[in-house]
Amino acid sequence: MSAESPAAPGQFARRRQQFRAWRGTRPFWAGLFVMISGFPIMYFPYAHIKLGGLTVAMATTAGAGSLIIGVLLVVLGITLWFQKHVRTFAGVAAILLGLVSLPVSNFGGFIVGFLFALIGGAMAVAWVPGVPPAEEPAKQDMTGEGGAPEATDFDTTLLRPVNPVGEPNDLSGTSPVNGANGRHSAG
Repeated sequence: MSAESPAAPGQFARRRQQFRAWRGTRPFWAGLFVMISGFPIMYFPYAHIKLGGLTVAMATTAGAGSLIIGVLLVVLGITLWFQKHVRTFAGVAAILLGLVSLPVSNFGGFIVGFLFALIGGAMAVAWVPGVPPAEEPAKQDMTGEGGAPEATDFDTTLLRPVNPVGEPNDLSGTSPVNGANGRHSAG
């Protein structure tokens, strides 16, 4: 394919829509935040930062612990993307690893990795899969002649006296006339 020939029309838009649909069915942002949190936690214990002519080494005795925590956070982020059913475990594990990174890894990658781990873990725990929308039943045409709606409750169309002669005006529904004695009137 040469530089002059364009890609198939609409292919970028179709791929973008596919990615958007995939992203919507899983805790994508939580996984991204958890993955991002692993990199500063892994990097800073092994980094040699140059400030002018001065080299600052951030190496600690717990460099191996920092590397393990960082790798685990990256793996948990990928797990959130591809195994969405373990989102609660991965979220809680990310929060715990972020907390452990505070004393082990230069204050959790200078607080940056720690905050990303906490936010991503909380997002993973809070994420719930969406419910697909239910199909609505087809509406029936309820109009009569002239476009006026027809009555659907035929009992309300009959006119009856409110208080027939000889019946007590008891609105509680517990009168002996209607067969109720009050035992089942609460529900």
